[in-house]
Amino acid sequence: MKKLFLLLFLLPFAVSAQNDLLDILDKEAPKTKNFALGVFKGNRLINSQTTEQPAKKTMQFIIAHRFGRMSGSFKEFFGLDAANIRIGIEYGIIDNLSVGLARNSFEKTYDGYIKWRIIRQQTGKWNIPITITAFTSMAIRSNDWADPARHNFFSSRLYYTYQLIISRKFGQWVSVELMPTLVHRNLVPTVKDRNDVFALGAGISVKASKRVRVNAEYYFVFPKQIVSDYNNEKVRNNLSVGVDIETGGHIFQIHLSNSRGMIEKNFITETTGNWFPKSFKDFGVQLGFNITRGFVINPKHKKGKPAKEAAKTTDTK
Repeated sequence: MKKLFLLLFLLPFAVSAQNDLLDILDKEAPKTKNFALGVFKGNRLINSQTTEQPAKKTMQFIIAHRFGRMSGSFKEFFGLDAANIRIGIEYGIIDNLSVGLARNSFEKTYDGYIKWRIIRQQTGKWNIPITITAFTSMAIRSNDWADPARHNFFSSRLYYTYQLIISRKFGQWVSVELMPTLVHRNLVPTVKDRNDVFALGAGISVKASKRVRVNAEYYFVFPKQIVSDYNNEKVRNNLSVGVDIETGGHIFQIHLSNSRGMIEKNFITETTGNWFPKSFKDFGVQLGFNITRGFVINPKHKKGKPAKEAAKTTDTK
């Protein structure tokens, strides 16, 4: 764990990094278009993706961490003794298309995904009020089979997500997004459980200062799709709240969530934590954080412009 944090903070010295992470989220908009910039602080709201994208030939390194439930009391140091970690990278192929790859310690899962920003909120010649991004991912569980004696299929380890992310920025202070989502599970506990789970996510981000935002997200899973318990606990809708803090090249996100997992299959279809129990011993919320660091792969932009100038954003208010 210490080596991972050391690697994270050595990255600025090993690559041509920017002083401000927002500098590499967007390239400077053409004069004929007035794009809505800095709709969100980063590519993730809390667990969910946002409509933000890394610029062409830039990469983001992400460490996500989820502790245990706070109901663990002082014996478990209110959940801090337990930990799940996700390490991932995201790369901008072009300005509106990116790919990502990550490894999760929770259920030893690998996930890969593609994000494509289809249209972008802007004013000017074209007045477009929203941004729409398409997101698709595949996850592979690699932990041991629950029952190794039976005949198990590799396809049973696979999970897929298809999502549209629709966002709008209102002025300089508030951004919202809706996320209609389909999660496909190749293997489900019983025949009464649906392989395809439809959910609707919603998120909001409120700008508190130039470097701080307050975020919340919620996923409503439509009824009668998930019948069985998960790990002997009732499956609930995911609710998370948090704060983004930009610290000169890094975005530090700290939050509370009732989900342990960090990919859609986990936090949409397997959330079991209870925000409002009758007693604290049943309080199913855990503390977590994400740390994002961005850097430029090509130190020189086309036409000889420095990478920092090519990746500059106008969202400085």
